[in-house]
Amino acid sequence: MIVVTGGAGFIGSCIIAKLNTFGWDNIMVVDHLENNDPKSENLKKRRYVQYMDKADFLKMVLTDTVDPKVEAIVHMGACSDTTGTDAAYYEENNFLYTRHLAQWCLRKSVRFIYASSAATYGDGQQGYCDDEATTRRLKPLNLYGDSKQKFDVWALDQKVDQKIVGLKFFNVFGPNEYHKGDMRSVVAKSYTKMMTTGKVELFKSEHPDFRDGEQKRDFIYVKDAVNVVIYFLENPDINGLFNLGTGKAQTWNDLINALFVAVRKSPHIEYVDMPQHLRAKYQYFTQADMTKLRKAGYTEPFLRLEESVKDYVGYLKTNSYY
Repeated sequence: MIVVTGGAGFIGSCIIAKLNTFGWDNIMVVDHLENNDPKSENLKKRRYVQYMDKADFLKMVLTDTVDPKVEAIVHMGACSDTTGTDAAYYEENNFLYTRHLAQWCLRKSVRFIYASSAATYGDGQQGYCDDEATTRRLKPLNLYGDSKQKFDVWALDQKVDQKIVGLKFFNVFGPNEYHKGDMRSVVAKSYTKMMTTGKVELFKSEHPDFRDGEQKRDFIYVKDAVNVVIYFLENPDINGLFNLGTGKAQTWNDLINALFVAVRKSPHIEYVDMPQHLRAKYQYFTQADMTKLRKAGYTEPFLRLEESVKDYVGYLKTNSYY
């Protein structure tokens, strides 16, 4: 049995979809669904044997009553809001919850793969290398990044390179993120805006080294990200903390122009003021150093940005799910 936490969420549900294509359906989905929760749509076409609320699953972990058939936990569950202000919530939900699961897996020799984030890199002054020395000196810009950084350091103290896998996801986009509201990718939000108004808005730059729309991020399509997760499930002897991007930073203008091309519309971008509360916490450049993942044996190419956006538009047109 494989446990996927955050299994009704964006990346988690896409992992389950991929597992299903391989005939893997002995899956426990762990999440937290409110009444009429839009996340439940992500699970409608999925095959799994059990759903469990995240609080109930944690109780089983803490009382050591988890099904003994569990061979792996893929932990994608977390609060991914980069603008939140409740430090205690991030501590409980992101750091402590993850640590409880990791400790159980380490005791039971169960495969543990968890989601970290490029938010840990902060303003990028320390670079984007996923080695231990760099990781230990990172200073994130928000509470979400802090919670991920704190666990990464804890994992390093447990010798993560020998026992578990952490994946520092960069800017992931793709189907099954419809429920995320304002935390949806710029592609998803811009598609809606484009189809209703014919234009897209991007933030003006507040940094002298970057022109408007020329801020750069490492954008990775969710299908590529999922393929990496599956690689580590299939290769349990490979462990460590790894970046998960494409290794190529591209501008927001590149992203939006690819979107206009995909829908066959002439580009119309308007640049708007960045909200004051984001200005001190905004990442102007991210680019994953992918050397470590490649050395670990992952050789599959990542889709070009234009290919990824075109594929995603096929889902956005019909609001369909992966």
